[in-house]
Amino acid sequence: MLPVLLAFLVLSPFSALAQQTTLGAAHNVTPIGGTWCSGARNVVTGTSFVNPGNVTFNYPKTTGISFSFTETGFYEIARYQMYGNGSLPSCITGVMNWVHGTFTYNANGSLTLTPFGDGFQQIQNACAANSDFIEHYNDTELYQSWQISYDPTLGPVLQLNKFDGSPIQPQTLYSLSPVMLPTQPLRSVSP
Repeated sequence: MLPVLLAFLVLSPFSALAQQTTLGAAHNVTPIGGTWCSGARNVVTGTSFVNPGNVTFNYPKTTGISFSFTETGFYEIARYQMYGNGSLPSCITGVMNWVHGTFTYNANGSLTLTPFGDGFQQIQNACAANSDFIEHYNDTELYQSWQISYDPTLGPVLQLNKFDGSPIQPQTLYSLSPVMLPTQPLRSVSP
């Protein structure tokens, strides 16, 4: 009995290390294609979040982010986020953000997301001079690294790390098929 217990105690840390191995882009547990959502999964890309034709948003029950990717190089992002103000705690800023376009896998393992040019965001802050406005959003985004790991409870989990290496919220797989608007510019935007 004692040899079996000792073998278990000696080998257990190694099996735990093997399960926690960080996998790179070439060793992900699933392709990046599909729709991914953070938290309560109430923010989902596609028509349930935005209507680009009349530049409006459908407010989800909770904040969160959602990224969708196709296997052919298109993406869409939906974000609903709140930002606090330590100096004025009652002055919370709410941001609804939508953008889509094409993405590229870079040789160094990073991802570059290049917008079509028709993205937009709504910013609300009751304490600001202009408390509710919509503006164009068409920033190219660089994610320094990314990986898809497997959580025994949540399933596949996408972790994207910003250009500076800081992680954004992890996202779980919502759908293997991307839930997206058409992969082309959807509205005319004048500079």
